Amino acid sequence: MITNQTGLRMSYNMLRNRWDEAREKAATKAATDGDTELAVTIRKFQFRDIRPKAGSEVEDIKDASRLLGHSTEEMTKKVYRRVGEIVNPTK
Repeated sequence: MITNQTGLRMSYNMLRNRWDEAREKAATKAATDGDTELAVTIRKFQFRDIRPKAGSEVEDIKDASRLLGHSTEEMTKKVYRRVGEIVNPTK
């Protein structure tokens, strides 16, 4: 459950509006700072990307699995881990 500053439950629309405003503010700042590539990336980032990102950024798969509330680490690996292998460039 997510609440606002006064402790009231936030509706989906309230959360959505805050998300959109924060994303636009961050993208505008990046563009103002001259980083147009970052601004484009920020504008493409979607609310649904947060959960997989959180699961991928925690290095220990056990901790990531607990964070996401999974009963098995396999679910975390299959669905939420988006950590690519580091490879050498071909050229």
